[in-house]
Amino acid sequence: MAPLSGAHVLLGSADGETPLDVDEIEGLIPTWIATRSDLNLAEQEAVTRALVYLRRRPHSTSEILSEPFVRRLHRTMFRAVWRWAGAYRRTDKNIGVSWALIPQQVALLVGDVGYWVEHQVYPPDEIAVRVHHRAVLIHPFANGNGRHTRLLADLLVESLGGGVFTWGLNLGLSPGPLRGAYIAALRAADAGEIDDLLRFAKA
Repeated sequence: MAPLSGAHVLLGSADGETPLDVDEIEGLIPTWIATRSDLNLAEQEAVTRALVYLRRRPHSTSEILSEPFVRRLHRTMFRAVWRWAGAYRRTDKNIGVSWALIPQQVALLVGDVGYWVEHQVYPPDEIAVRVHHRAVLIHPFANGNGRHTRLLADLLVESLGGGVFTWGLNLGLSPGPLRGAYIAALRAADAGEIDDLLRFAKA
């Protein structure tokens, strides 16, 4: 397939995917990517390699619950695909807070979660799922937010003594019943109903 010659092929998005701006696409590293499918494949391969690296040592809860770790995790996952991996987005999207509020909102998130953990406000698996949902709402990065925040939840629940969720890295990016159920569970959580997302994560 011919290398990317125009950004328009990557600007479209399926349900739940973040549209990419032309300036963001210019940060693409692999030259062979020409479609969203190509991009998804490259990112998934990068995430798989990152997971091997991350599994070499456990991460403490306090390490995970830090703003620098949130950025470092994204860079570890996507640095082979995007030059801006690990950098917060600089544009507003159809989802997420205003880009100017991202550092503040991530800092508030990790602070709140630290309180939940210390005071056992929720069981460990619910804490991790709530982290995932709230991080998706912030949408800190231009791309890869779902995979990034699911892995963040997996690492957090492991640090709290639980097992990784079944969504892990197995949730595909293509439209289908599994992805549809995931998006529906996220939208229910948007309305304050976390149970569907918790069941999905553990199913």
